[in-house]
Amino acid sequence: MTPQSLPQKTREYAGHPIIDGTRWRVYQHRPDDIVISTSYKAGTTWMQTIVANLLYQDGEFPAPVSVMAPWLDMALPPIDEIAAGLEAQTNRRFIKTHLPLDGVPYFEGNKYIVVGRDARDVFMSLWNHHRNYSDAIREAMADFGQQTGKVFPTDFADIHAFWKAWITKSWYEWESDGYPYWSHLQHIKSWWDYRHLSNIHFVHFADLLNDPAGEVRGIAKHLGIAIDEDCFAGILERISFKDMKKNFGNIMPEASEIWRGGGKTFMNKGTNGRWKEVLTPAEIDQYHAAVERVLPVDCAHWLENGGPVQS
Repeated sequence: MTPQSLPQKTREYAGHPIIDGTRWRVYQHRPDDIVISTSYKAGTTWMQTIVANLLYQDGEFPAPVSVMAPWLDMALPPIDEIAAGLEAQTNRRFIKTHLPLDGVPYFEGNKYIVVGRDARDVFMSLWNHHRNYSDAIREAMADFGQQTGKVFPTDFADIHAFWKAWITKSWYEWESDGYPYWSHLQHIKSWWDYRHLSNIHFVHFADLLNDPAGEVRGIAKHLGIAIDEDCFAGILERISFKDMKKNFGNIMPEASEIWRGGGKTFMNKGTNGRWKEVLTPAEIDQYHAAVERVLPVDCAHWLENGGPVQS
């Protein structure tokens, strides 16, 4: 494989109140690191919890999942503290990112897991996420706007106003949707273009719902982790939506600082298809137009339906 055929970081996702790709400058690569990437609301925390349970199959975690697997490109927490905590880890590390592949450094020794989900399901989850920010987060967004002149709106008239902005506008000039966040479609395309690489593994939210045991085994195989069969039932129980919601303090204790209702708000429904009762025919047309602008046909089909990814 020639160097030209490997992914390269070509864009800097910065100038946003939530995501900042420049923070990857502190990353000190280790050859067996695991990187979990989604745009947002596609199963990131679920995948972090799955990987945690594969690394610690008895369920005895040394720290909450979000501490073990920090979101390195989140713009809000002090980066030096995040870097120090990551560097202090002595066991195999796993890291969360919401960056597309063109915004994150790529290493052949790393294992990457990319989680996909139908954009319309992502939107429904994002709406719940966006409209339930805590007062502290809303104040931080307002401060960002005052300092930069770039407004991150935290209030929309209704879900349809949010949809119109999200599917037709973009924060970054090289994207065409995702406002006021970043593009879910462009994110998956950036990884899809390199699906032939053996260290990049795709998992679909719908497949995790329909066959968690099979998907977890596939993830373990990709990571080179042997499953202790005596622990497998416990792993499946701990990664179930019901158990994660009940024990969310062991997964993301900071949720209460970010959302009204904390973990109960963050772990909202865990289902697909709710958009069918919300989006109008005209809005569905907007969705199809956005998909056609960004995604190749095979990627669009997988993002809607899941199933094996063919390289």
